[in-house]
Amino acid sequence: MTTPDQPSTPAVDRPHPRLRVETSGAVMTVTLDAPEKRNAQVPAMWAALAHIATTLPDQVRVVVLAGEGPAFSAGLDRGMLAPAGADAGVDGETGLLELTNDGPQALADRIAEYQRAFTAWQECPAYVIAAVQGPAIGAGFQLALAADLRIVTTDVRLAMAEVTLGLVPDLGGTAALTRLVGASRALELCLTGRPVGAEEAVATGIASLAVEPEELRATVGDLVEAVLAAPEQTAREMLGLFRGIESRTPDEQLRREREAQARLLCAHAEAARRR
Repeated sequence: MTTPDQPSTPAVDRPHPRLRVETSGAVMTVTLDAPEKRNAQVPAMWAALAHIATTLPDQVRVVVLAGEGPAFSAGLDRGMLAPAGADAGVDGETGLLELTNDGPQALADRIAEYQRAFTAWQECPAYVIAAVQGPAIGAGFQLALAADLRIVTTDVRLAMAEVTLGLVPDLGGTAALTRLVGASRALELCLTGRPVGAEEAVATGIASLAVEPEELRATVGDLVEAVLAAPEQTAREMLGLFRGIESRTPDEQLRREREAQARLLCAHAEAARRR
């Protein structure tokens, strides 16, 4: 999965061996690019993702999170759970079990750094769209949940599989999933680790739309075009209205609505005076 066709040649960057970043005008595509490992994730990759999310160029209005190959992401590279010195570890990475040597609080502080790769997307000024195909497991599911909108393929398999390793989702997924499906269903999905297919994902609001795998690129491209077709200031105000809406009281949301509308109307009036 790559960025929708753009009129200019994309600038390509590799901030991590498992990541490819392409920027073309107002669109940035961040692709998990280790298909031979089903786009499994490691902490250094998370550091790169957090940096991307917190340093977006001003002109970027849409970010597409994608995965190369048939899988969006199989989640955490299992080598990260290998005992210290084991051959199954990940080159250049300190295993998570080795990090326990400094005690639970130090490890919790390290996990807080990892979480930024996921939470920062909800703080960036651009719309974030996840284009999700095939398996999106554990950290893969949580990365998809970090986006504002998700388009999935009919062969998608979303799962909070941390429970199968004796762990819990710890990358922002519990709150993000609860916002979409409610606490009871989110608990059931996290406790059982069962996969969610395309039909259930759309029915429960996890995904906006499910399409055939060969249609994913074009469908995401259409959505990107729709976002870019909206006036930029209006689109940014809309993003502010909906991000965090579940934590506001009705009165707080009404205040945000009227303040956003007032800013837009004043901008329209100023533009009219200049004509």
